[in-house]
Amino acid sequence: MLNSKPNIADHDGFYAELLNAHEGLDEQASAALNARLILVLANHIGDRDVLSQAIKAAKTTSK
Repeated sequence: MLNSKPNIADHDGFYAELLNAHEGLDEQASAALNARLILVLANHIGDRDVLSQAIKAAKTTSK
């Protein structure tokens, strides 16, 4: 089951690190970094049902 509750230790630090990773990248390189990160994290999760739930949750929150 997808955990959508806050679950990241030092969430502010993580967010800063994520923004820093994009610093200096153009839009295409930034999108490519995001895609690679998504695939790395999806592989780490590994559970197809959880990944499907995450996709649905992301689509719902983007509206």
